[in-house]
Amino acid sequence: MKPIAIKPNVSFVGAVDWDRRLFDNLVPLPDGTSYNAYLIKGSEKTALIDTVDFHMSEVLFDYLKDVDRIDYVIANHGEQDHSGTLPKVLEKYPEAKVYLTPKAKGIFMDLLHIPEEKFVTVKDGETLSLGDKTLQFIHAPWVHWPETMFTYLREDKVLFSGDFLGSHIATNELFVKDEGRVYEAAKRYYSEIMAPFAGQIKKNLERIKDLELDIVAPTHGQLYDRPEFIIDAYHHWVYDDPINLVLIPYISMHGSTKVMVDHLVDALTERGVTASLFNLSAGVVDVGKLAMALMDAATVVIGTPTVLLGPHPNVVYGAYLVNVLKPKVKFLSVIGSYGWGTKAVDIIKGLLTNLGRAEILDPVICKGLPRAEDLKAIEALAETIYQKHKESGFV
Repeated sequence: MKPIAIKPNVSFVGAVDWDRRLFDNLVPLPDGTSYNAYLIKGSEKTALIDTVDFHMSEVLFDYLKDVDRIDYVIANHGEQDHSGTLPKVLEKYPEAKVYLTPKAKGIFMDLLHIPEEKFVTVKDGETLSLGDKTLQFIHAPWVHWPETMFTYLREDKVLFSGDFLGSHIATNELFVKDEGRVYEAAKRYYSEIMAPFAGQIKKNLERIKDLELDIVAPTHGQLYDRPEFIIDAYHHWVYDDPINLVLIPYISMHGSTKVMVDHLVDALTERGVTASLFNLSAGVVDVGKLAMALMDAATVVIGTPTVLLGPHPNVVYGAYLVNVLKPKVKFLSVIGSYGWGTKAVDIIKGLLTNLGRAEILDPVICKGLPRAEDLKAIEALAETIYQKHKESGFV
């Protein structure tokens, strides 16, 4: 294969993984993914931006088969889907040095056992000349690891953004054509990976706002030749308030909690409040769709039966995800049933420490199958949610 040109002497040399359906043994990949690497040939030096996942190393080396020399490997991110082939690259090109942030050096040495002398650490804003092309390094920690950085190719106005601004899509179209499809994929990607670092993302959006950009080239998904599309989307996801949406992650063992959930949905619907249900049964829930809904929801109501005095284990997992993703949720509550006793509400509250600013609305917990008074309490909860949304301007 020949490298795919994106600018004069700037080429894509990454790998498209059509068949991968799970990332980190956690994140669903309904559309596959890619591991993007880029080759830049200057008048004097040649640089490789990132590598690919080890299991697709042959794709990278096929692209590089006619490349006699690589002087620099720029490592924007240490995670193995981008660094896994680096040891083999250094075997083929022993003269190459790896340029990365000071924080990254130790991570690469730990993960890949590359000797320290192969690394050159760069300062924030430092530049590297390839002759007629200049690389500028921009430290961008916590998007989404502590060592991450961006690389800006000045003359060609290309930002190699690492995982930042990426998406999980497998396609042979290098540049974005279907913005609707990519918006959905990029939002899923942001929600699953970037959302916990929203504070850092705000800072890094500021870091790049004055760059002249023709192309944004992330390490996953397609390239953006209309960079404002993805940058505007990130601004929306980071800064905008949640919407008039109640997210209800739940599970029901014998039907009692399901009765309560259904009644809550009906009561919310009567009041013009949108509800989104996520059944947490094993093999049912799509973590990515749950994460996307979390980014929009003003309220989360967790539905759980009681298992040995506590919430159902699948609900514990769901609550952990809600907590770790740090959504902009304003209101929280719990509904559910128990047989002889329960501590489910206290345990769930203890799992949601990252959502400390969210207001806890009175839970509705019933013994056994809900009675008329329990359903009235569900209706009261729906009315409270409606009034809270109205007061907050979400309705």
